[in-house]
Amino acid sequence: MIYQDRVDAGRQLAKRLREYADRDDVIVLALPRGGVPVGYEVAKALRAPLDIFLVRKLGVPGHEELAMGAISAGGVRVLNDDVVSYLGIPGEVIDAVAADELGELKRRERTYRGDRPEPDVRRKSVILVDDGLATGSTMRAAAAALRQKKPARIIVAVPVAAAQTCDEYRMGADEIICANTPEPFFGVGQWYRDFSQTTDEEVRQLLARAEAASEEENRELAHA
Repeated sequence: MIYQDRVDAGRQLAKRLREYADRDDVIVLALPRGGVPVGYEVAKALRAPLDIFLVRKLGVPGHEELAMGAISAGGVRVLNDDVVSYLGIPGEVIDAVAADELGELKRRERTYRGDRPEPDVRRKSVILVDDGLATGSTMRAAAAALRQKKPARIIVAVPVAAAQTCDEYRMGADEIICANTPEPFFGVGQWYRDFSQTTDEEVRQLLARAEAASEEENRELAHA
């Protein structure tokens, strides 16, 4: 399956998550930026709250598209040991890249969340959403950091993934849902007709729309 765009991908992915609809213990956390349009559609379909979980890829210097690992909120770092050892990347280089990316994480936190507090995920079933998985290092960092916040369950959900990456044990999740695992898999973008970059403004708008919808639903329940 080739998705029209991230909106289409989110709607298709939501069909695989119906068992989590209309549950007050469920929250959808999307990985910015590309995961947010997907997560927005999932949260809307499940009638669940939406928020973000910040994580950044650690790109190999000079070949930034190649992930040597990832860093997430809380400073949790996950390394792709195969890439690091094959290329002989020294620890000080990894530390320098991680420091830069941590700065970007903090910028995005301010940009996307502003003064809103982080959601409390204790004893929640958390659906972690991105627009796809290639090596999976970014998602593994997110799951590892999220685990420290004591959720009841972590469900990784993506529209498309490399088959060997779609493994809940490797991802550190309790469940992983990959709507499609096509072969051969050369990259996430090849399975989207429109894979244009999601902007910071789009992320802010989607989060604001999701928050407004959640507040409206709470008001309706209060008057029911």
